[in-house]
Amino acid sequence: MTRLPGVIDRHVHLGLVDHAPLAGGALVEVHDLGWSPAEAARWRAQPPGDLVVVRAAGPFHTAPGGYPTGRSWAPADAVRAVADRAAARTAVATLAAEGFDALKLTLHTAMPLLSDDVLGALVEAAHEAGLPALVHAEGPGQAARAIDAGADVLVHAPWTETLPYDVLERGASMTWISTLAIHDPVGRAIAIDNVRRFRAAGGTVAYGTDLGNGPAPAGPNPTEIRLLEQAGLTGADLLRAVLGPLDDPVPERTLVSPLPRPQNAEELIAWLASATRPTAEETP
Repeated sequence: MTRLPGVIDRHVHLGLVDHAPLAGGALVEVHDLGWSPAEAARWRAQPPGDLVVVRAAGPFHTAPGGYPTGRSWAPADAVRAVADRAAARTAVATLAAEGFDALKLTLHTAMPLLSDDVLGALVEAAHEAGLPALVHAEGPGQAARAIDAGADVLVHAPWTETLPYDVLERGASMTWISTLAIHDPVGRAIAIDNVRRFRAAGGTVAYGTDLGNGPAPAGPNPTEIRLLEQAGLTGADLLRAVLGPLDDPVPERTLVSPLPRPQNAEELIAWLASATRPTAEETP
């Protein structure tokens, strides 16, 4: 019997999924990256399904009229428009007072964009408040803007353009959340190539699925795990990307399986499919 931490999905939208299938599975922690603040606060206080932890970013912060303003799936109060530096500081102060875990920003070239000045003010205020700045960067130049503003996380591995190596080097202290499986073949190939080169530059990649964005399993996503391996993650690197720290001591976050410790994607998928939450007798 082997024992490992459960799966952490670092990019979900709980407001777009049925919570019932989350019960009893291998998924123990999720990070909700954009939803109605009141609802996200409830999930954070009382995780749905059989989750152990919900971390939440609260609403999307964007330019007036920016993404995802007006999208049918996004509640109106899930979007906070930030027009200038003063509004940026107020928005972050509000977010911190609400008790959320991160600041979620959006940069999408099909819709109005935060200026460099306001983007920088938001990231600066987040860091002063002890919050990481997480950015949805979509379209030419937006990943570089997020990197140069000092953001901590890209919530999608960039898929709309191949990033130059100097941009990857400037962002090597960041974490990218994978979300590779949600893209069409062209976007997926670009994202995988970017991930490979980002990791070669010293960057960190973590598993996330954008759960709620189209059909996907409620628990571990085998396609996402296989694509992480295609992007070069194997062995302990793959396990850490999907499971987080491998020495997590919290019994409620632990899984046990009769299979040996996995070393590649197919073994990890099989291990997770066979794993269960430990019984009282199995818990140290």
